[in-house]
Amino acid sequence: MVMKMKLLYLGCSLFLVLSLLSVLASGSEKGLPILTFDEGYNQLFGDDNLVLHRDGKAVHLTLNERTGSGFVSQDLYLHGFFSASIKLPVDYTAGVVVAFYMSNGDMFEKNHDEIDFEFLGNIRGKDWRIQTNVYGNGSTNVGREERYNLWFDPADDFHQYTILWTDSHIIFYVDNIPIREFKRTAAMGGDFPSKPMSLYATIWDGSNWATNGGKYRVNYKYAPYVAEFSDLILHGCAVDPLEFSSKRCDNIQSPEQLTTGITPSQRSKMDSFRRKHMTYSYCYDQTRYEAPPPECLVNPQEAERLKKYDPVTFGGGKHHHGKRHHRSRASQSEADSI
Repeated sequence: MVMKMKLLYLGCSLFLVLSLLSVLASGSEKGLPILTFDEGYNQLFGDDNLVLHRDGKAVHLTLNERTGSGFVSQDLYLHGFFSASIKLPVDYTAGVVVAFYMSNGDMFEKNHDEIDFEFLGNIRGKDWRIQTNVYGNGSTNVGREERYNLWFDPADDFHQYTILWTDSHIIFYVDNIPIREFKRTAAMGGDFPSKPMSLYATIWDGSNWATNGGKYRVNYKYAPYVAEFSDLILHGCAVDPLEFSSKRCDNIQSPEQLTTGITPSQRSKMDSFRRKHMTYSYCYDQTRYEAPPPECLVNPQEAERLKKYDPVTFGGGKHHHGKRHHRSRASQSEADSI
């Protein structure tokens, strides 16, 4: 198994990583194929709480008193570009969690990898919050969470959320603006996600932790809660789940179009976003970590700014309950000002 994984990693990396650099530089899904539900996904749980619209080009996931719901990619992937337009539930959403993430926890229970977008609901009049997280090789004792506010209401319209995963970088994008860059470092050891993963989308009841540490729970008087997904993109190296050999690597762009890294303009927007909208980073959590995890680059100004925010409570990866059961009013000019 270990040798197969190494050969698979090398084969996929040689073909895919260079082609992904062009996407890493553009942060754009432009020109990538959008799949219908039946072309790329299966229902995970929730029975009739998952409903297809527009001939399978859109998916509605519902949470009600009976159950949440979710779907999963038909293939495993080793690296790639994974994206969806998402519109979150409206009104009182305390305790509601919508997740768009990659994981292999069903195959590697003791040493799983994970890359997360989680959307955390709130009481009426308070905004949704967004959380990103990364686990590698079962390193769940080191949560690498960051939390942010957004510059728009994510329940007002669809917005694009993207995970770009290569052998050396993970980048999270919102509407093609990078909000977090997570780099592989030697000091991390095996904690960088490196095994094939599936893509998941779920909605579920996170009352015990999602809003003010469980102070505000899901109120089913406001149900059903509906999260809408469209513009579904799965673009990467698909992997055979039994043989751990590459089934297909999607070519993204030609070598002539390649550039490296995040562009200076994108980095400026990312830095601006983080100054204005980041409310928590694990790198500065002295309650959880006596010393920052080894990949952290501590910025004293950033550390001081984050002190004003309330303590954070986490859910311990409970969005895997689903597995076990298992532009908007914000104008383009507002995005440009980030």
